[in-house]
Amino acid sequence: MNAMILAAGRGERLRPYTDSCPKPLLKVKGRALIEYHLEALADAGIQSVVINLSWLAAMIEHRLGDGSKFGLQINYSHEKQALETAGGIIQALPLLDDRFIVVNGDVFTDYDFKRLLKIKTDAHLVLVDNPEHNPAGDFTLTDQLVGNEEQGRLTFAGIAVYRKSFFEGLAPGKRALAPLLRERAGDRRVGGEYFNGEWSDVGTVERLQDLG
Repeated sequence: MNAMILAAGRGERLRPYTDSCPKPLLKVKGRALIEYHLEALADAGIQSVVINLSWLAAMIEHRLGDGSKFGLQINYSHEKQALETAGGIIQALPLLDDRFIVVNGDVFTDYDFKRLLKIKTDAHLVLVDNPEHNPAGDFTLTDQLVGNEEQGRLTFAGIAVYRKSFFEGLAPGKRALAPLLRERAGDRRVGGEYFNGEWSDVGTVERLQDLG
């Protein structure tokens, strides 16, 4: 199993910070967001990580290099313009193992990726309590299956495990992930778990500043 960190986005809501710094390199508690993920993945035993890049891609490559300083091998998937989450994953599939972890480059968390190493289902999402900016949540979780019911929803943490087969037959190009997840959840094809540790979606200037 290897992993993919999603790092291609422009970060519009984090401007002006992201005018000159890609979102995954913004600092929380003195360190770049993406470095926390790389160290946590290495600690979990992951040896290879794919990072998709678009906005200010050269800055990320220069900062992270080949990954050796993190005890990892890093491969980069370049996008001429950001392909959104599912589109970025589909383009990177040749670089990914049959099972792979995906984590958003702009979340801050103490989640232990070891929890995902033995997951065998086609898709498995990590869900968290709804933050103030997403009070309605995204999905329900019942008996470790993700659903689309209206009541009792939790928020998708931007952390998941997928099999390549989950994206089989999908054409390359710009494609959002949420509609695909909702469709497959409706077919009871998506597993999940609840996580109540530290987690923040660093999507705005205010949330970045709150983390310090």
